[in-house]
Amino acid sequence: MNAGRNRPYRGLTWDHPRGYRALQAAAELMPLIEWDTHPLEGFESTPIASLCARYDLVVLDHPHLGEALAHDCLQPLDELFPAQDLARIAAASIGRSYDSYTMAGRQWALPLDAATQVMATRPDLLDEPVPRDWEAVRALSARTRKVALSLAGPHAALSFLSIAAALDPSADLRDGDRWHDLAVAIEACAMLTELAASSPASVRACNPIALLAHMTRHDDVALCPLVYGYVNYAHPSLDRPLSFHDAPAAAAGTPGSILGGTGIAISRRCQAGSELRAHLLWLLGESAQTGFIPEHEGQPSHRASWRSPPPGMPSPEFYTQTVRTLEAASIRPRHDGYIAFQDRASALLRDGLASGTPAEELARSLAALYEQSHASHHGNARP
Repeated sequence: MNAGRNRPYRGLTWDHPRGYRALQAAAELMPLIEWDTHPLEGFESTPIASLCARYDLVVLDHPHLGEALAHDCLQPLDELFPAQDLARIAAASIGRSYDSYTMAGRQWALPLDAATQVMATRPDLLDEPVPRDWEAVRALSARTRKVALSLAGPHAALSFLSIAAALDPSADLRDGDRWHDLAVAIEACAMLTELAASSPASVRACNPIALLAHMTRHDDVALCPLVYGYVNYAHPSLDRPLSFHDAPAAAAGTPGSILGGTGIAISRRCQAGSELRAHLLWLLGESAQTGFIPEHEGQPSHRASWRSPPPGMPSPEFYTQTVRTLEAASIRPRHDGYIAFQDRASALLRDGLASGTPAEELARSLAALYEQSHASHHGNARP
């Protein structure tokens, strides 16, 4: 246990500049937290309870909440921060960023970073307007064979969920007590099947970071319709910067996307003193979110940064061209067992897409896996 600045708090974040640079810069201004990093995939492979046993602060994604609550390894933030401060952060946060960390009636993390699946393009490789719906994406894919899918790791399942969210924007899966209707799931699987057939093989094994980096260096991918947005790859200093746009819509007209981003949580081992609480409130405040964080390669969660980026904010069009998608993005299921489902569902989809499994069979198999994800976990979230 720590007692303040004589023994710094230990924090864990992810190892992309978007994940650590602003936090480390803030720690240089106020030497309060020592930040370690590990790969983004490390959050999927390491039990959250194990991370919380070693760290005072953990930067995590909202689907980990069910597992964290089942193991009682996080402190509810409504016991640490005044209600008016949490209400201010909630009101200022983009889309469902704040709500994604609300579960069992308590607040478990603060939305440090906001992201969702959006469309990434190489403007110089497109000879027509940016597609706005899935029919236009399908046509571009068939004509150019330069439309890539993000299918590595958990992203096959996330791409499926984003397409399903476009087809059925009213679906709310956050509590883990429902799944998409079979007809919606079949249509989403059919869309993935068609696009996967012509997706460039060069990026098949790439996570979003590697895929976006590939697009800035090679000319075989003109567009990815669903990939988690990283402002870093829109920077004009790149030889071939990317342009980001709203995710494709279906007939309903709402961009379908699955919320990402990260929240900063406090573990049970942490003795959160007043300096730490003040520091976290500063990180979530408007001045840091519209200035300090984007100036240090971070991607803020504050609505003002996305709707009206202040003068001098890097790559402002990244925010303004994708804000509609982020405002509408859906929250993933968060029950204990979802993370394992996400991995298994992604593997099932990759194998099925490669082998030509019919869309209806894929959809029924996904529903069965989802049901199993509840049956194999019995952790109860604490109120």
